[in-house]
Amino acid sequence: MAKPKQLKVTLVRSRHGRLKSHKACVAGLGLRRMHQTVTVADTPENRGMINRVSYMIAVEEV
Repeated sequence: MAKPKQLKVTLVRSRHGRLKSHKACVAGLGLRRMHQTVTVADTPENRGMINRVSYMIAVEEV
């Protein structure tokens, strides 16, 4: 069975002063503080959250 693709997501802009739904997407990706990097599975759900807050994060494929 093939291993699912992974994405490295880094928070590069602050959550402060953002829409509540955008803060929720950042939290849903597992990001808590600036310049924190997490690895998430490349799923449609995670892609949707990444697309919504793309102006706040940096993404690279692993």
